[in-house]
Amino acid sequence: MGNLLITGGAGFIGANFAHHWAAHHPKSEMIILDCLSYAGNLASIDDLIKAEAVELVVGDIADLDLVAGLLRDRAIDRIVHFAAESHVDRSLHGPEAFIETNVVGTHQLLRAARMVWLDEGSGRDHRFHHISTDEVFGSLQMEAPSFTEQSPYAPNSPYSASKAAADHLVRAYHHSFGLKTSLSNCSNNYGPYQFPEKLIPLFLINALHGRPLPIYGDGANRRDWLHVDDHCTAIDTILHHGAAGSVYAVGGGCELSNLDLIDQLCTGLDAAFAARPALAEHYPDAPAAQGLPTASLKQFVPDRPGHDRRYAIDASLIAQDLGFRPQVDFKSGLAQTITWYLDHPHWWQAILDGRYRDWIDQHYKTLNKTR
Repeated sequence: MGNLLITGGAGFIGANFAHHWAAHHPKSEMIILDCLSYAGNLASIDDLIKAEAVELVVGDIADLDLVAGLLRDRAIDRIVHFAAESHVDRSLHGPEAFIETNVVGTHQLLRAARMVWLDEGSGRDHRFHHISTDEVFGSLQMEAPSFTEQSPYAPNSPYSASKAAADHLVRAYHHSFGLKTSLSNCSNNYGPYQFPEKLIPLFLINALHGRPLPIYGDGANRRDWLHVDDHCTAIDTILHHGAAGSVYAVGGGCELSNLDLIDQLCTGLDAAFAARPALAEHYPDAPAAQGLPTASLKQFVPDRPGHDRRYAIDASLIAQDLGFRPQVDFKSGLAQTITWYLDHPHWWQAILDGRYRDWIDQHYKTLNKTR
């Protein structure tokens, strides 16, 4: 395996994948391209930068010249494309950014890869792996079979529509131009470094401060949950063993209603406070610090527009073809995630109180220089 470019490597899944790659492939040169938008957090990869395990290039995936230059100058032969706008609620209020990043940005990456790897005749073996979502398939009925690689696309939000468009572009560049691509559609991820707007870290941090836990609709919407470590292993497996043009659905095999998940999160946080009395001193507004159940903060709110009722992944193909099966069961994975957020308050607090952008300006100005 040669040199690797990770787009969006300062984001949630990208940062976890960068740590995974550094641990499992230390001899491979790794470059992260990230524009450091609101969800790109340098603190998530600062240890890798300091250890010189990764080079960070601050820039836009839609910058064709920048991307092509990186592919040439760094002799990159693998792209793992995480960079995306990814929050459904944000896409309802501002869909334009999702089109620019997820559709136009992906197309520019594909153009650069075709230009350097194919048109210029480098002869280098290559792979463009695109990370997508199960949301492109739309909403499942409660008793319907789970999504597979053959499920028809039926996106219901600007976010999922933009990811669906990107998926189609990746497929087209493989079939039309011979670019060696692969694609994975994953279920809901959870784990360390997840931006606090997502359900698990949002509810966890709200609970620590005694704020309401807003549950859309009746809370019966169902999702399949995949620990980010398992997702990173799946991507690594596809890169090494998946055929060019392959598509794999990657799930955690743990389908829960939102209400079930929130109840487990509340119970887990109560258990953490019981096991660590010092938490009550740090978070006096948390119900658990006052002898009350965290679940007392649950509050039902009006459902959001176009809220898909159910997602579920049938991951039998990747198990059959590549031998990948998730290893992290949800109970232990959720407990580990709760522990990580409790042990790293500096990480998420810097995001919440605005210090993060100042931290970037102070310590990483040089990264904005043209390389």
